[in-house]
Amino acid sequence: MRLFLGYALVILAVIALTLPRIVDLAVNIPISPLGVVWMGLLAYTIFTVTLVLQRKEAARNLALGLATLTVPGIPLAFFTFSAPTRSAAPGMVAAILCALLAVGLFRGLTGPRARAYLSEP
Repeated sequence: MRLFLGYALVILAVIALTLPRIVDLAVNIPISPLGVVWMGLLAYTIFTVTLVLQRKEAARNLALGLATLTVPGIPLAFFTFSAPTRSAAPGMVAAILCALLAVGLFRGLTGPRARAYLSEP
């Protein structure tokens, strides 16, 4: 659960750091697709963390849904950090770290300790 809570807090921090850009977009376009996605992710993350902290059973499926964001992050990390003019080593390291995070999150959330922790109806 600690790994998931740390992961969720990183997501919230990234949303907070990019929020000024979303607000700037809202000045020109009141409802932008990026703003809708960002606000949905913010609401989903806050709701999931709230349920996890309350130890609710429903939090497990929501947390697994939030953990799936790491899966598209693996190729994204590889291609972001390995440009055609540079070596592929930094991209490979970033992709491996992202894959390890994904495996850790999924194993932690599907294990018996998570089921025991998230046991409140």
